[in-house]
Amino acid sequence: MIAIGSDHAAFAFKEDIKAWLVEKGYQVRDFGACGTERVDYCDFGFLVGEAVARGECDKDLVFCGTGVGISISANKVKGIRAVVCSEPYSAKLSREHNDSNILALGARVVGPELARMIVEIWLSAEFEGGRHLDRIKKIAAYEEGRMDSKSAREPR
Repeated sequence: MIAIGSDHAAFAFKEDIKAWLVEKGYQVRDFGACGTERVDYCDFGFLVGEAVARGECDKDLVFCGTGVGISISANKVKGIRAVVCSEPYSAKLSREHNDSNILALGARVVGPELARMIVEIWLSAEFEGGRHLDRIKKIAAYEEGRMDSKSAREPR
């Protein structure tokens, strides 16, 4: 199950990506927005981020004008690693190296064809683990208050 959400500025963009995902056979849970009436991007970043953090959805796609505001909001949810991408290479490596669980795109930044390419690559990429897992664990420890920035820099 893929969670999806946007603000008003990216509503049409979200609807296009959602229809494309359904056409490709994905199950999609839409958290809104439900139209072009002004809403706050942060509300949808929180909602979809929480769905992923609770394990209700495997991965998450969020959209706003630039992708930045909604990704910042989603990253405030414990356990979320949201990335803003405007090209496929960063999307791929964000999954392989950073185990990103939310992809944010800017409706005013990328066109629909490029967006589909980025989403497809991000959804198909897998976390490599290995040396990257140690870094993900370090981020989680910091997020949970089990490590501070001084101890994070100590030699291994």
